Amino acid sequence: MLIRSFLLQVLVLLVTTVGTALSAERPNVLFIFSDDHAPHAIGAYGGWLKSVNPTPNIDRLARQGMLFQNSFCTNSICGPSRAVILTGKHSHLNGFMRNGNKFNGSQQTFPKLLQRV
Repeated sequence: MLIRSFLLQVLVLLVTTVGTALSAERPNVLFIFSDDHAPHAIGAYGGWLKSVNPTPNIDRLARQGMLFQNSFCTNSICGPSRAVILTGKHSHLNGFMRNGNKFNGSQQTFPKLLQRV
């Protein structure tokens, strides 16, 4: 429930800020999701790798857009973790418990919600 609440808050924030600024235009939302790296791998988070492996474009997007500072992984397996992010429901509720499972696409997802905006 905490994840669903968080995603709903993000959606409301996007709709109110972007929708107001662009009035009749559809919002331009770019959601970047990457696997298998720690926060210090992206310069915007200020980690020790920012000088070793610069990420200027992601850093610019973070400055000009939104950067999540308090995010958590609900499942350590990539497929179920993605399903949690899409649905806002824990793995035992969205039915995607392990890699190899088929995702139930009839569930509500945040991209479907954004399409309605």
